[in-house]
Amino acid sequence: MAKLKITLKKSIIGRKKDHIATVNALGLKKIGKSVEQNDTPQIRGMINKVSYLLEIEELQ
Repeated sequence: MAKLKITLKKSIIGRKKDHIATVNALGLKKIGKSVEQNDTPQIRGMINKVSYLLEIEELQ
């Protein structure tokens, strides 16, 4: 299964509560930190919701 490297690029301060919860559910806490997640429809949906805060890189 393909992997995604997800990096938090912008602060979650002052964002909607559901956007903050989505970023936390992805496993991101601090700006500049990255996590690797499997490329599933659920993760893609979470990324699409808060894409303006994230940077995405596809890993092989």
